[in-house]
Amino acid sequence: MGEKLNEFNDYRSRMNERILGVDNKVIRRIFNVDTNAYLEGALPVKTKEMMGLVASMVLRCDDCVKYHLEKCHENGVTEEELFEVLGIATLVGGTIVVPHMRRAVEFWDDIKES
Repeated sequence: MGEKLNEFNDYRSRMNERILGVDNKVIRRIFNVDTNAYLEGALPVKTKEMMGLVASMVLRCDDCVKYHLEKCHENGVTEEELFEVLGIATLVGGTIVVPHMRRAVEFWDDIKES
């Protein structure tokens, strides 16, 4: 795996374990709803992950962007599709999204190295 991807996944796993270890019902349910929302349904997982990536870009959540980039890669999103998704995100979110697009492309390149 790429170095950036490893660092992100290690941190995410460690902190999720810490947070879920508190056993707060509301937090557990939010995590569960998030997980279930991205399961196969009327829309394929690949489409849902691309939608999640657009929303994450527009909301300017770099951790969310990284997560959805990894899931997009796992679900077969091509680089051509990725750049269309990034274009839509920038159109919807405006040029304030451009710095997040730069980091997204850098992370995507790291994922491809893995």
